[in-house]
Amino acid sequence: MFAGTADFLERRNGESMNKARIAVGGLQHETNTFAPSKATYEDFVSAGGWPGLVSGGELFDAVAGINLPVAGFVAKAHELGAELVPLSWSYATPSAHVTEDAFERLSELMLRQLAEAGKVDGLYLDLHGAMVCEHHDDGEGELLRRVRARMEPNLPIVISLDLHANVTPQMFELADRIVIYRTYPHVDMAATGARAAREMHRILAEGKGYKAFRQLPFLIPLTSGCTLSGPAEAVYRRLAELEKGEITSLSFACGFCPADIYHCGASLVAYGRDASAVEAAADSLLAEAVGREAEFAMTAWAPEAAVSHAMQRLGARPIILADAQDNPGGGGNSDTTGLLQELLKQRAPAVLAILYDPEAARRAHAAGEGADIAVSLGAHSGLPGHHSITADFRVECLGDGVFTADGPFYGGARMRLGPMALLSLDTVKIIVGSRKEQAADQAMFRHLRVEPCDQKILVLKSTVHFRADFQAMAEEILVVAAPGPTVLDNHQLEFRNLRPGLRRMPGDPH
Repeated sequence: MFAGTADFLERRNGESMNKARIAVGGLQHETNTFAPSKATYEDFVSAGGWPGLVSGGELFDAVAGINLPVAGFVAKAHELGAELVPLSWSYATPSAHVTEDAFERLSELMLRQLAEAGKVDGLYLDLHGAMVCEHHDDGEGELLRRVRARMEPNLPIVISLDLHANVTPQMFELADRIVIYRTYPHVDMAATGARAAREMHRILAEGKGYKAFRQLPFLIPLTSGCTLSGPAEAVYRRLAELEKGEITSLSFACGFCPADIYHCGASLVAYGRDASAVEAAADSLLAEAVGREAEFAMTAWAPEAAVSHAMQRLGARPIILADAQDNPGGGGNSDTTGLLQELLKQRAPAVLAILYDPEAARRAHAAGEGADIAVSLGAHSGLPGHHSITADFRVECLGDGVFTADGPFYGGARMRLGPMALLSLDTVKIIVGSRKEQAADQAMFRHLRVEPCDQKILVLKSTVHFRADFQAMAEEILVVAAPGPTVLDNHQLEFRNLRPGLRRMPGDPH
């Protein structure tokens, strides 16, 4: 597909990014349509791991120095000589659908700001790619449709997306470049924004060129997309080999499985100067991924077996248990107690983080360090079959939830997690927070005077992102499938809207 901009380029008069006025904004949400809680407007406004809703002149200062795509774009675009026009940027913790109210208010805010910005030479949007709204299955595609309807038809639009994007044909058609993370854990978010800035620079200098889009015929389980090893690492290595010469940009998205929409799943996009080269690169990368289908199959431990195995392997370095099915980074509420109950049953010397229970945190702060408090901990989401743990917990340490993350994933994020507490019961300690945020940074532990590398067993409510900051210290890592809404085995999800022929798990019959 060719998308030329001869008239635009004539007006730009070959200036490239230098002195170009580029509008910058973002709207990020990863939607698990099977999760228990929806994302409201207030969820986008409130700060947590990332900044809350920021707008206009506040945007650039709010994201500066943080591992976020928008921060990387801003830094690189300034370096390339662009004049940047800030719009709005917002993010909400992954959950079920974005409410209609939230999407309409946030998208209208951005569109109004874009109209007020006057003439711009390009638009960059920091999006996720897996946003499902109450009234639109393709949130990003709908936002892009509204932008295109109100702006000059040939306006260059560059977007960055999460590695877990469910890229749709509408996104591909309406964006001139889609630039996607290449690491999981996502340690390259800011770097992806910088790549997006370079692509905007290229479009302004050379034109939009040619592009291609492909979708994979099977869903990739969340744990199988980790790029530290295995088939995903091989696919991204092949991507790097193909991105040269006439191929100016190549991206692969593993998709986000817990989204019951027609275009759920892995995909790739290719861009370049020559149509046949772009099509060939897309076909080659697709063949690489499809050829490794069997390798994308995943395994997980049952809670009882995982804790028992960890107890037998206790040593100088921590054993890490990933409570992957209650990952708040995938839409879980971070309050299930299945794995915690097994730790208590086997009297495991463990620290679990982060269990979301604002009331327990409030009670702990009211009582003070050293006090015993009687609370029903966790399992307040109303999920069938989940139960709180009612007991007398010791308050070991208290924190205000305000600290700076310094690990590779959250890198530089100014955390605002609300009142936090370290509670203990028998041999187990539990880090309790007042906002949902996955345990992917050691600073979360040190905020409550817990040194992660000194623990026997670490239990992290995270799927893969924790590996960026914890893998090097671990004796062993076990992915555990304790009950929770961020389901790893897609056969357990009641899909109704997937496109015909899409295999739910790698290796399913064709």
